Amino acid sequence: MAGKLFIFSAPSGSGKSTIVQHLVKQGLDLSFSISATSRKPRKGEVDGREYYFITGDEFRARVQNNEFIEWEEVYPGQYYGTLRSELYRIWSLGEHALFDIDVAGGLNLKKEFGSAACAIFVKPPSFEVLEQRLRARGTDSEGELKTRLGKARYEMKFAPDFDHVLVNDSLELALATAETLVRNFLAS
Repeated sequence: MAGKLFIFSAPSGSGKSTIVQHLVKQGLDLSFSISATSRKPRKGEVDGREYYFITGDEFRARVQNNEFIEWEEVYPGQYYGTLRSELYRIWSLGEHALFDIDVAGGLNLKKEFGSAACAIFVKPPSFEVLEQRLRARGTDSEGELKTRLGKARYEMKFAPDFDHVLVNDSLELALATAETLVRNFLAS
């Protein structure tokens, strides 16, 4: 294996994407691992930047061809996963992989890569704050929002299974703490 893995997982709306985007800019030889998904792009998302957007049929075919390190049906009919080719791309650059991934996927990666992976659970300060953040995004219907909130309640139970739990109640502090965790793991 060429590099280490940094896994940031959290319920949707916890702030993990903001933290990951910050870390990419810190000159730590981290490269963002772009996940594949069968969901449609949101406004402003670009194929090959935020995700590799593929059809559900193509996703399932790639699963059958063993092209994924891990994958999940995160919401009914919406698949997310990490292509093996993406990890090899990052390592070929001599960099470490940085993941912004759902909780089940994060735990699967940690199980697969063990001590080469640092798994960090980003936790909102409260469930109420999480709901406010999701509503403020304005990207989901009321039904989708209820699904996300139900999933978030379930995912919060897995926080103790991660190497670190990072409470994101102050973005500035969360960014600094995440950077310290990454630097310490790189030095280990």
